Amino acid sequence: MKKVLAVLVAGLMAVACTKQGGGGDLIKIGVAGPLTGENAAFGQDQLNGVRLAVEEWNAKGGIGGKKIAIVEGDDQRDPKQAVTAANKLVNDGVIGVIGHFNSNCSIPASAVYNKAGIPQISHGSTNPKLTEQNFDTVFRVCGRDDQQGKVAADYVSGTLKLKKVAVLHDKTTYGQGLADEFKKALGSTVQVVAYEGLTTGEKDYSPVVTKIKSLAPELVFFGGVYSEGGLLAKQFRAVGVTVPFMGGDGIMSDEFIKIAGPASEGAFATFGPDTKGAPAAKGFNDSYRKKYGEPGVYSVYAYDAANILLQSLQKAGSDKKKLLEAIRAIDYSGALGKVQFDAKGDVKVSPYVVWKVEGGSYRQVK
Repeated sequence: MKKVLAVLVAGLMAVACTKQGGGGDLIKIGVAGPLTGENAAFGQDQLNGVRLAVEEWNAKGGIGGKKIAIVEGDDQRDPKQAVTAANKLVNDGVIGVIGHFNSNCSIPASAVYNKAGIPQISHGSTNPKLTEQNFDTVFRVCGRDDQQGKVAADYVSGTLKLKKVAVLHDKTTYGQGLADEFKKALGSTVQVVAYEGLTTGEKDYSPVVTKIKSLAPELVFFGGVYSEGGLLAKQFRAVGVTVPFMGGDGIMSDEFIKIAGPASEGAFATFGPDTKGAPAAKGFNDSYRKKYGEPGVYSVYAYDAANILLQSLQKAGSDKKKLLEAIRAIDYSGALGKVQFDAKGDVKVSPYVVWKVEGGSYRQVK
């Protein structure tokens, strides 16, 4: 009987250790994002970026002799699913989380991670509110919408020298937030002839398209992601609206070009600088292509986010407080270049640039 009890106690202790993320035989890290659904292209790019980082660490022996394992959390771009996924990851004993992608998922999920005291490093959530909550567990390796909204506005007014634009958004935390920042940054230099919200998941936007056409804007700006953005661009072109279409990082995907087809030509987007030709990213790009094909635009962000978490874990160990301190103090050089965090968890340097679809692919505007 004593032997049986000893075995049971040992088993329970092993489970308890594994629940802490750094115990047992594995170190668990979470990957949370839209792994299925309409934004699955972004989610799979994210997952593959983290997989590559984990494979490289495990090939070198892991951390402290322990292998690293990924625990997936699929939020399907839905805030309620995001909270469910966050609770699952916490209960599964992850040491930290890479994600979420959509801001309307990252923000509610961040409360779950904060309560558990584990770091969340988002690779793609740009809404300023994420890091304005005074959570010491929240970080992001991408920029913010108030930064990219200003870059877009400056390009429209200063470079394109337009005077009349229409602004649309998808009513999400990210999409409406970006549209608001763009509109605010335009100030009085450019007239906003329309400001309209759309419902995500719809396939026919003809009422708003017809309305915008009648107002004759010189550009249509869309705050949202490729699934709706591609349809909008296509439907505008179908009714003869040929003025430029512009969005943020949410339409920076080959999926936007596939959905919009020829209507994508000439579209603008704001995003970070090109990393596919950057010397610092060569190793990442070569390794990613061998395993998964061409990197998505956010693959490298997820890859560096995972490396930041794992590098900090190697330095600080699994103590939650020390791990958070190590992430905040990190001076990281990776595929994205140099990454450091400010007191809020935002990157200290976030250079946004303008991209344009030319010849069926996105090219950085010089």
